[in-house]
Amino acid sequence: MTQQTILYIEDNPENRLLVKRILEVEGYKVVEAISGLAGLSVAESMQPDLILVDINLPELDGYELTRRLKQIKHLAGVPIIAMTANVMKGDREKSLAAGCDGYIQKPIDVDELPAQVAHYLQAKKK
Repeated sequence: MTQQTILYIEDNPENRLLVKRILEVEGYKVVEAISGLAGLSVAESMQPDLILVDINLPELDGYELTRRLKQIKHLAGVPIIAMTANVMKGDREKSLAAGCDGYIQKPIDVDELPAQVAHYLQAKKK
């Protein structure tokens, strides 16, 4: 089986390190971007299997970033999952309305994250 690549767009270095470590132990390749614009640029130049996007990003927030990513032809079928501390009533719906295929709230559950990622990757294959 080929290694699956996950693009993680997150400005917080501690969050990036934690998620990268968890997912790399599970056998995923994790590519990082630290801002909305950087994430857009990296995504355009690659074909990730999944994109994890923080909502509160500098330059371009996760909602607008998701809308732009969904307009890129070769990324249209790539699941985009919001990973955010925005957990107030309506935040999940706002993420989904922006085009996210899923929603994972922070702080992340380190035991649940691999299963959540695998679930979204499986859904992509169907």
